[in-house]
Amino acid sequence: MSTGPGATSAPAPEPLDTPSALDTPARSNSMFSSLRVRNYRLFFLGQVVSNIGTWMQRIAQDWLVLSLTGSAAAVGITTALQFLPMLLFGLYGGVLVDRLRKRPTLFVTQSAMALTALALAVLTLTGRVEVWHIYVAACALGLATVVDNPARQAFVSELVGPGQLHNAVSLNSANFQSARLVGPAVAGLLITGVGTGWAFLLNGLSFAAPLAGLLLMRSRELYAVERAPRGKGQLREGLRYVAGRPELVWPIVLVGFIGTFAFNFPVYLTAFADDVFHGGAGVYSMFNTLMAVGSVSGALLAARRGTARLRLLILAALAFGTLEILASTAPQLWMFALLMVPLGLFSMTVNVTTNTSLQMATDPAVRGRVMALYMMVFLGGSPVGAPIVGWITDTYGARVGFAAGGAIAVAAAAVIGLILARVGGLRLSVGWHAGHPRVRFVPREGQRGLAPVA
Repeated sequence: MSTGPGATSAPAPEPLDTPSALDTPARSNSMFSSLRVRNYRLFFLGQVVSNIGTWMQRIAQDWLVLSLTGSAAAVGITTALQFLPMLLFGLYGGVLVDRLRKRPTLFVTQSAMALTALALAVLTLTGRVEVWHIYVAACALGLATVVDNPARQAFVSELVGPGQLHNAVSLNSANFQSARLVGPAVAGLLITGVGTGWAFLLNGLSFAAPLAGLLLMRSRELYAVERAPRGKGQLREGLRYVAGRPELVWPIVLVGFIGTFAFNFPVYLTAFADDVFHGGAGVYSMFNTLMAVGSVSGALLAARRGTARLRLLILAALAFGTLEILASTAPQLWMFALLMVPLGLFSMTVNVTTNTSLQMATDPAVRGRVMALYMMVFLGGSPVGAPIVGWITDTYGARVGFAAGGAIAVAAAAVIGLILARVGGLRLSVGWHAGHPRVRFVPREGQRGLAPVA
């Protein structure tokens, strides 16, 4: 990869299996090595508290909309409004992030999110909340996310440096998903015990932790990253940068399909909890908790692995889509619930592998724009996909909707895996090894210096 703005690029990497471009060696084999960095430790601990509140609000918001409307499509509309700003303005958010200092930017965006949660809490606790209030709050949260998401992604490299980046990204994902173990459970208790308003209130108060962490960081210990100057054409520059690198383009396309159609869990799981298994908020929160168990496992395994290969991304996406199809056919609640664990594991493997491979293959000066494009495609696809899968779920049933999402993920992973293999000068080889069938990618005739993808 290039070493800075304007630097000439290295020879095009083999997109599925080249260590120099896509492996991200960790400085230590320790699963928690990046926590030795004080600034990152403050960031991590602040996010622990805030992420618990975030998951509480997600569950409370989805269930409140379903309670007020009785419609899975309405839940999908809420999800769409929350991520619509990312779809419309995500690239501009990336341009701003490349220009601005990350730490004060995050202080502003996190404060805005706290105020949004507190406003929704007041409306709900006073009994005045209506569906349109939730729609407005979801859209306001999405506007803050336009800048907050790429800023947080890019800020990690300033906290730990390149040697610990893969470990830190993986631990961030483990952090978020660990909170998913606590947040939904607490939300379920609050919803059934005292109401959804208290979940919104606690989420608003939880932002005090990351704000305090940002204030306590030592500026002299941050890793210097060159900021992009103001100038015309920076958005086009970022798009051209990505377009010329298949190791960036195709992972983003893949997560676009998955994020749009297969990651709409608020729609799918509320429908399964309510319509298929006739449970309540407790069943919905249980599904999310079990998915979090798998997600935490996937994130910690990624932190331990120390590398991010696109071959792993393709395999994880195939497994993820296949598990969604299997889960859609589960006849009993306990079977469906058990499948949430491996589903969470492979969904997190897709997430972490994409995130890390993109960051490590990108020049620091354009990292904000690249990560904004990634987040725009991954999260911004929900405004397109959520109403569609919500309509399919309402019209044809939760099982058909879930299976359709999984089928799209499998098809996208298979097609893009073949494209990446072709770009890398590989071909599919099917044969036998030690008495067992073996399918792998090997160099085409005439190709040299490319490692086979086992």
